[in-house]
Amino acid sequence: MVERIAFKGMLPADATNLSAADYVKLVKSRQRRWLKRNSLQSRELNEKIEHVLASGSKGPIKTRTREALIMPSWIGLSFDIYNGKEYQHIEIQPAMLGHRLGEFVYSTKRVQHSAPGIKATRGSKFLSQK
Repeated sequence: MVERIAFKGMLPADATNLSAADYVKLVKSRQRRWLKRNSLQSRELNEKIEHVLASGSKGPIKTRTREALIMPSWIGLSFDIYNGKEYQHIEIQPAMLGHRLGEFVYSTKRVQHSAPGIKATRGSKFLSQK
């Protein structure tokens, strides 16, 4: 069966053509508040995105703004998002609408501890040496 990806019942082609005012009406209240109050914080990112859309370049947009809300006009763009150590690459897809950029780039890794020494039990790893 073919997976139908929709945002609030809209097909991806319809979601891409949404204006900012229509998009604000469709998202939840937390996202609406962020769009209303933090337009100045994401101004630099919006300028970069407008430049890329106007020039038609295919290069990724580098940003450290993890809290930016993904907008419909960003579908198809690629971003390099900083995770605290390096930039990780993502492509914006219609299923990502309404989420934040940082949700798709993890800032922590899985911790793997080393094994205890030779001929040691697992509990003796924590005993102090005398």
